Amino acid sequence: MKETFNVFRFISWVAIICSLLGSVLLFIVGAMQTFSAYTTVLFGQVTNKSLSHLATSEVATTYLIKSLDTFLIALVLFIFAHGVFTLFICDKKLAKKTSVLKWISTPNIGRLKSILGEVIVIILFVKFLEIILVNLNNLTWEILILPVSILLLALALKFLGLGLEERKIENNSD
Repeated sequence: MKETFNVFRFISWVAIICSLLGSVLLFIVGAMQTFSAYTTVLFGQVTNKSLSHLATSEVATTYLIKSLDTFLIALVLFIFAHGVFTLFICDKKLAKKTSVLKWISTPNIGRLKSILGEVIVIILFVKFLEIILVNLNNLTWEILILPVSILLLALALKFLGLGLEERKIENNSD
């Protein structure tokens, strides 16, 4: 029975490869958005009609915030692929010998969820900044839904204490 599960763990390669391909795609999209910011500043071209009411510098800032958001999502996909590889494919003895950044190491699924949750909170915060910048002239009370949601999500992650044990171990080993 154990051998059957060992064979089926390799199906996680599908998640790893698709996440890495998605990550590469989003890095390309983020680079294109950064390029759009440069063309907006250098040539005054606003390619998005919905942003035409903003000044050139504000449009460039919007593109850069969008690229930051895209890069963060690409990193989430990369971290997810690395975590799944570490948890299900990689030989644990070999993994301890290779050096990986401490914050990306995934000794268990709880640590992977903690890392992903923290990055998702940051992505949502960046998305909120983007919404504020685009709608600066016509802000309404409904726009407060997103920051309240971000706060509740951050509090939920704090109360769940995901990855808290690993952080204690890391702090003691330093």
